[in-house]
Amino acid sequence: MTQEYRRCGRPAKGSSRQYAADDTLLTKGDLVTMFKLRNRSLRRTAPILGILVLAVFSNPAARTNQQGGLRVANSMVLFGADAVTIDRNARDYRLPDQIKWEVRPGATDQTAMLYGDPAKAGMYVQLTKRGPDVWSQPHSHQNERFITVLAGTFLIGTGPKFDKKNTVAVGPGGVVHDIPNQMHYDGTGPEGATLEFIAMGPAVRN
Repeated sequence: MTQEYRRCGRPAKGSSRQYAADDTLLTKGDLVTMFKLRNRSLRRTAPILGILVLAVFSNPAARTNQQGGLRVANSMVLFGADAVTIDRNARDYRLPDQIKWEVRPGATDQTAMLYGDPAKAGMYVQLTKRGPDVWSQPHSHQNERFITVLAGTFLIGTGPKFDKKNTVAVGPGGVVHDIPNQMHYDGTGPEGATLEFIAMGPAVRN
């Protein structure tokens, strides 16, 4: 005897036959076929979903906006796209964890050379971390310098007379332009400062 079902609702009163809400007759065979099709679809999608979940949770950094590039790279691998490569001779770069910080003998500042050599002629780029309340006495430089404040507070003054009260506070994002052979002095706030210097060498201090 063929058993018949409908998708939802209760059996029609006075009848052993059951219908769906749209009066479509469903047999037991129909339900078995639908169940098999759903299982087959699940078997196909489950491995893909598993790979996606594994790719995300095996690399926590890929879940943050800071490492958005990793998320793109994972997607490219999953979908068979080519890996991204750039010509380091055309455009070079250095990631934060690849910057080498050094402390010069007798100094408290930490410095990192990104490009060039301040002891030689030509442009150089240098990062400097200065501690809290570190000051220089009035001096000058024979070449131009551009200083960008990356973190903390950089206090700048001009002239041959040292005066902490006669300074301007430059915060993150601010830029200082040192004119050649002009006397100036500077210091840091209570949180110190991280500075980027772009200048022409040789770096000679007068």
